[in-house]
Amino acid sequence: MLAKRPAGRHAAAIKYDVLTAMGAYALAQGPTSQRLVLRLLTLLTARYNWQRDELAVGQREIARLWNVDERTVKREMAKLRSMGWLVIKRQGARGRVSQYGLGLDRILDDTRDRWAAVGPDFDCRMSGSDEQPTNVVPLRSEASAPAPDLSDGTEWSLAKGLLHTEDMATYTAWIQALTRESRAGGRLVLRAPSRFHATYVMSHLKRRLLTACRDVDSDITDITVVS
Repeated sequence: MLAKRPAGRHAAAIKYDVLTAMGAYALAQGPTSQRLVLRLLTLLTARYNWQRDELAVGQREIARLWNVDERTVKREMAKLRSMGWLVIKRQGARGRVSQYGLGLDRILDDTRDRWAAVGPDFDCRMSGSDEQPTNVVPLRSEASAPAPDLSDGTEWSLAKGLLHTEDMATYTAWIQALTRESRAGGRLVLRAPSRFHATYVMSHLKRRLLTACRDVDSDITDITVVS
């Protein structure tokens, strides 16, 4: 997955779902992990810039917020980086604090098993489906993603054929539901079933989709996903 801005201009629509997923994950862990995620949640709520995917806070300020010493802050931030939940965007130097971003792809992977615990509606939304949930929420699997229909011969259908063979899991979870909306010159517009789905694809899969589309139509220069 590509490590791009996890929120962008649609941050307001998805940040509470991301925080909820993290909280549900923490509540299923032991006390040490619960405390670590609680500290991160508090830090994100207080100081994270969702629009710019930016967390730039000094260790002294974090220590005051967490009610710990700076040594503990250093250790806990290192744990979060090793988990992949925080990534360094700019290393602190010459009086500047380090700048972090969220590792949204890893957070989604790690919390996925707890989405259903929040509720079937949350599970469907986080999985990228706007269908009304039933008492049984079907799990996605590689077998549930048949090869796409290429009969219409559009650039998107052909690109989906390539993407289907490259990475079945990603195709099933994020690409299969995308449909062709329009084409204007070199710009291809795709439609996703939800805003969260569109935001995730634009943040993490746009480059992969663009590469596949250019493999079948070199005139494509940009891809936009709407909901």
